[in-house]
Amino acid sequence: MKKIMLALIGIAMSFGAAAANYSEGKEYTDVKPLVQDLPQVLEFFSFYCPHCYQFESIYKVPQTVEKNLPEGVTKARYHVDFLGPLGAQMTQAWAVAMVLKVEDKVTPILFEGIQKTQTINTPADIRNAFIKAGVTGEEYDAALNSFVVKSLVAKQQNAAQDLKLRGVPALFVDGKYQIRNNGISVDNAEDYAKEYSKVVNFLVSKK
Repeated sequence: MKKIMLALIGIAMSFGAAAANYSEGKEYTDVKPLVQDLPQVLEFFSFYCPHCYQFESIYKVPQTVEKNLPEGVTKARYHVDFLGPLGAQMTQAWAVAMVLKVEDKVTPILFEGIQKTQTINTPADIRNAFIKAGVTGEEYDAALNSFVVKSLVAKQQNAAQDLKLRGVPALFVDGKYQIRNNGISVDNAEDYAKEYSKVVNFLVSKK
């Protein structure tokens, strides 16, 4: 019985090693030079990006990655301002969402307003999206004009610049690695998100 158990453990270990056999240039690329002082896991997106909308609503990559991160690993999600006519205002609005901690509530409303219904076309429309999410107009205005939101906007812009970001969705680990979205080879949306999450965790543990 002991020999059987040892054999089973050996098989399990070999499968675990195979599952973590990810390589630079395939599932991820090295970031050079290293960018320091970033969240351990950092995702960039835009409400104007149709691929980001698919990542969020169909593949559910952001949700799956966050749910499966090891305890204590920090994750942040930054908006980019180089897409869309309201790109800069959307980045400000995302900073408001982070400050008010309503990211989960406002994300589907903003995505649908941009990608599906095309009903968000002005800064007032963005404000109304927050009101739909349960934020009062006064709360939104106060946060939008606060120093902390201005600082968060600059933080998002600086991170994108330091990482020489050219497109979204994009996910970085430890300022050293970027996931290759087209390097995840699976057949369906659910498996894609799971495999993506495994690659992220592999890189989190990689020293």
